[in-house]
Amino acid sequence: MRSESWPILDLLNTGARPRMNPIERALGILLLLTGGKLVTANTLSERFNVSHRTIYRDIDRLMALGVPVDAERGAEGGYRLAKDYLQAPVALTRNETAALLTALALVRSIRTIPLAADLESAQRKLVATLPKAVHALLSEAERIIGIEPVPADIFHSNTKAEPTPLWQEAIDGFMQGLLESKRVRFLHNNPARGEPRPHDVEPRGILYDRDLWYLAGFCVDTSQIKVYRADRVRQMEVSGFRFRPDKNFAIETLLGGAWLKQAMRRWEAESPIARIRITEAQAAKLSADWYYRHAVFTADPVGGMMISIPDTASSRILALVRWLGPGAELLEPEHMRQELAEELRSLAQAHGGLPQAS
Repeated sequence: MRSESWPILDLLNTGARPRMNPIERALGILLLLTGGKLVTANTLSERFNVSHRTIYRDIDRLMALGVPVDAERGAEGGYRLAKDYLQAPVALTRNETAALLTALALVRSIRTIPLAADLESAQRKLVATLPKAVHALLSEAERIIGIEPVPADIFHSNTKAEPTPLWQEAIDGFMQGLLESKRVRFLHNNPARGEPRPHDVEPRGILYDRDLWYLAGFCVDTSQIKVYRADRVRQMEVSGFRFRPDKNFAIETLLGGAWLKQAMRRWEAESPIARIRITEAQAAKLSADWYYRHAVFTADPVGGMMISIPDTASSRILALVRWLGPGAELLEPEHMRQELAEELRSLAQAHGGLPQAS
């Protein structure tokens, strides 16, 4: 996928030789002198397709502006910038700027950081390098890049995923669609849904939560904002369909677990439900957990509380009941009750709680 770049950088990178005005050519020469190595007048003349005399005038123009260009005569001579000269910052591409702004957002999520005021001024300088087409989008980077503070983890598992090239491809493609205001298409593999499902999405933003990246976008098929785990995305493709960015969207509306709460309400309508009878003390404990606090808690007519979870994976539900211990009773799904009973019976026998079968 091609990132937006600047004409002068395209010239330097590709070796193309279109005619440039004196200001563009002077900046191009300045960029070529970066690095401290001597650059001959002949090299500059060929690169910019002008005469040696024109190059001499360009060098004189830079020196008149206060740029300290050192000239060395002779067969091995040429031009270089004076040692320790600090140039004005080179313009970054749109994607480079977005990548640095994302990194800055991760750093800012730390409660205390060194040189915080300097970090803010660095961000302003980064934004100043942007092309006009994306200046408005990235000048308020916090609208599209969200970092979720690490919440309490009372009980949870299976939240880790090792980065892979496919994971990186998903994040990069989604950001590309966001920056170009183009829809993206991909397959999303939700383990609770079976086969991967295709999605057509208008990217809105990304968020980082518990060592995982999530992609937030407007689902064209359902007309809803949905959040997708990046490590479960495959075959990311930026389509040719453009969309008008939603200026009212802010990623912060999905932070604090809001995206998970919304997702759970959807899952309740689409997925089988596990129900567990628990004590009020257990309910209070789970209400502090980053995941289970978004489940549905209701008063149980026979006493205590009932928690309803839109997930019937035995690896998750049985582990939760075992962890809760006495006072917790799995009510649904029915088949899992028998599985749990057999497991607990074997555990009790191993600890001398039940006589061995004869």
